[in-house]
Amino acid sequence: MAITKEKKESIFTQYGGAATNTGSTEAQVALLTERILDISKHLQANKKDFSSQRGLIHLVGERKSLLSYLQKTDLMGYRALIEKLGLRK
Repeated sequence: MAITKEKKESIFTQYGGAATNTGSTEAQVALLTERILDISKHLQANKKDFSSQRGLIHLVGERKSLLSYLQKTDLMGYRALIEKLGLRK
């Protein structure tokens, strides 16, 4: 269920530009999206795991705030990231 170190490095390399660029907004959103997908899969199998459900809601809110920040500061980067991750249809 946890994301491996190699997976994190590949996400940061793909979206942040370098494996050490962990602070970029795009990389953080991509990492949160990966964690949200993992927890969603877990909750489909374990419907009564309410603590994980609460954590999922927290992660979605955190991703939403990062996306709204990115939309205000870099609209073209926001649109490109949404397209890459396939978030909004």
